[in-house]
Amino acid sequence: MTHTPHELAEDFPEHRERIAALKVSDPHFARLVGEYHEVNRAVHRAETLAQPTTPEHESELRRVRARLKDQIWRRLTAAA
Repeated sequence: MTHTPHELAEDFPEHRERIAALKVSDPHFARLVGEYHEVNRAVHRAETLAQPTTPEHESELRRVRARLKDQIWRRLTAAA
C-alpha cells in the first residue's frame, strides 16, 4: 500500500484523539472527515497517475480538499 500524503492524523498529530472522539460524537464532523479522505485519495491517485485526470479537475479536487480541511480545523479548534 502506498503512502497517501495529507492524512489528517499526520497533518494534525496533536489532535489525533480529538479527531477520533469527534468522529464518534459529531455526525457532521464524521461526514467532513469521510469526504476529506475520499477527496484526498482522489488527489493522490491523480498525482501518482493511478487515475489520470485533467489538470483542471485535479486543481478542483485540491480546492475541495483545502476547503474540507479548513472546515475540519474550525470544528477541531471550536471543540477545544
